[in-house]
Amino acid sequence: MRICVYEDALVRGLEPLTLTRPVADLICGLDTLARKQARYFAAATVGHLCRTGVAGLIRGRDPLCPVNDPAWLRAAPTVLVNARWVPPPRPAAGAPYPFADGPHLGVAGNEVAYAVLDVPQLESLTQSPERFSRCMDEWAGTLPTRDVGGTLVSRPWELVDLNPAEIANDAGALAPAAAPPAGLAVVGPAERLFVDPAARIDPMVVCDTTNGPVVIGPGAVVQAFTRLEGPCAVGAGAMVFGAKVRGGTTIGPHCRVGGEVECSVLLGYANKYHEGFLGHSYVGEWVNLAAGTHTSDLRCDYRPVTVPIDGCEVGTGRMKVGAIIGDHVRTGLGVLLDCGSVIGPFAQVLPSGGFAARAIPGFHRVGSGVSKELTDVDRLMATADTVMRRRGQALTPELEAAYRAIRPRPPLVSIRRSA
Repeated sequence: MRICVYEDALVRGLEPLTLTRPVADLICGLDTLARKQARYFAAATVGHLCRTGVAGLIRGRDPLCPVNDPAWLRAAPTVLVNARWVPPPRPAAGAPYPFADGPHLGVAGNEVAYAVLDVPQLESLTQSPERFSRCMDEWAGTLPTRDVGGTLVSRPWELVDLNPAEIANDAGALAPAAAPPAGLAVVGPAERLFVDPAARIDPMVVCDTTNGPVVIGPGAVVQAFTRLEGPCAVGAGAMVFGAKVRGGTTIGPHCRVGGEVECSVLLGYANKYHEGFLGHSYVGEWVNLAAGTHTSDLRCDYRPVTVPIDGCEVGTGRMKVGAIIGDHVRTGLGVLLDCGSVIGPFAQVLPSGGFAARAIPGFHRVGSGVSKELTDVDRLMATADTVMRRRGQALTPELEAAYRAIRPRPPLVSIRRSA
């Protein structure tokens, strides 16, 4: 089975997270969307049709991966899979074989989750997300459809909403720990505890599986006086320092987490070592939240949270939404982030004696009501390389090119929340 993961025009709704990565690299539950999609179809080969700005990232990590390659796409039967699709668990009967039904669209709700097309239809496609969206709209009126379940996400907070259930779904494929490590207290069903043998769990750690599984990955370190409430996951190589980790949280690979985290996703190498609250948020890679950084996720009047996007307040319909934080963001000591905040990549947020602006453009330093554009991009790239090398990584040419490519984007507009 071959699948090709494609990006459509709605990928922009997942910014700032998708400014620096393909949509399919976003994590929900224990894994990325791309790996979930490949697992659903039992795909042996995965190609990509994506924005040119992130295509180099895929080629850089896997030079053999077909990226924006029409010839590969037409060479053999291929399922086109929407990158925004969070698929349901694979059927117990095994992976579906969609080619048996001829050309059709698999739909979730009112959106296309995947497409099975014939050669003339494949030849009409390009790597443009806008073109993809137009084609899918046209075919939705002519091709038969099949309801396949799952969810297509269009905003970051939708991934946060799905995260608790996705942790539970993904954990269903894991083997439970033979016995809890010595000194680990388990509250709830022990069969919901999944601890990799290569993880290190200190004494005086509590895992509460009452409401869902607790998953601790290889090489993870969980220090004493940590409480992990399921459903939650601690990724490979992550370190948890006496933290309160509430349900619905995914701590990505090699993150460092202290304080309190509730129903949030942290992508790889994010650093929240110190005390402070992070709730109902999605945090990019290489973010550093300084000591005392707190994120509000609830309005004091209990009204639904709105989020500033492109100069407009977008309603979420949710009572709890925290912050959406792009890659390489840094906060200063004691920064207060209001609910529904959006922070672009490479932003620096300084203390201001109150809540920071709710919409902070990338490549800007903000604090005390002052916003300054960071124009020395070479210096920012050098700092990023230093930060990454301290953790055994490096700023690759492909990653640097992707970072530099987003620098000219117009800034977000900061809007005060209406009463």
